[in-house]
Amino acid sequence: MTGEQHVTVRETEVSQADGRVLRVYDTGPAEAGARDARLPVFWLHGTPMIGAPPAPLFSAAAENGVRWVSYDRPGYGGSSLMPGRDVASGAADIAVIADALGLGRFGVLGQSGGGPYALACAALLPDRVVGAVSMSGRAPYPADGLDWLAGMRPGSAAELDATLAGRESLAALLASDDDDFDAEMFTPADHEALAGDWKWVSTVVGPALEQGTDGLIDDAVAAVRPWGFDPAAVTAAVLLVHGTADRVMPSAHSEWLARRIGGSAELVLVKDAGHISAFLAAPEALAWLAKLGSQAEKP
Repeated sequence: MTGEQHVTVRETEVSQADGRVLRVYDTGPAEAGARDARLPVFWLHGTPMIGAPPAPLFSAAAENGVRWVSYDRPGYGGSSLMPGRDVASGAADIAVIADALGLGRFGVLGQSGGGPYALACAALLPDRVVGAVSMSGRAPYPADGLDWLAGMRPGSAAELDATLAGRESLAALLASDDDDFDAEMFTPADHEALAGDWKWVSTVVGPALEQGTDGLIDDAVAAVRPWGFDPAAVTAAVLLVHGTADRVMPSAHSEWLARRIGGSAELVLVKDAGHISAFLAAPEALAWLAKLGSQAEKP
């Protein structure tokens, strides 16, 4: 059990210079810039989800002195669309949110589709990011030396082809999808997690699709087009966490990223865990971020 507790989550809107609006969630003080000794950690949600911070990790956050901050990526929930966005644009959005909340340095934790955005912050905001965690994340496409589709669930090849062909092709595939692959998408350990603490996932997936699939499609297309940075450019500390039985995004992706990033990356393979059950390692990931945050505060 990761454990849930009552936490006040404030929702606000942050405007961008281009006129877009981002829906932001924050467990910190009501006033921007108010003193808070906790380490701010951006929760970077999966695909498709809204950005509400992970309730099953509220207790672990409290134990490690972590303040959750998060947002809906463009096209999800209360955030405006951003046509043609790439992964790097997420780092720019996060920097604007951090400025609006009066945050200096912070950690990032991205899960699944949020993993590349955590790496974008590590690469493009090195003076602000104390550490980045990617859980069940993916490698860029293509990735030299990685069989990108190996070990994925049925249907992945067709989805990749449609995504590479563009938004309209992927939208047509999603409209015709009957979800027959769902039984094979998750492992028994994943289903157990989804029946327990991580039933929370259903509360953030449904709202992400209420207004259509634009956010999901833009996430998918951005993930297989140039990210706007090379993972090899990452110098901030990175923790890559992946279940060895993941059928959605196999652990070979995090293994490839660990090699590409090099010395600043640590790899944790969670034995027999799948895409969701890898969350069992999340409390340790928060402890890792908290330790880096305390080290960053030392003169």
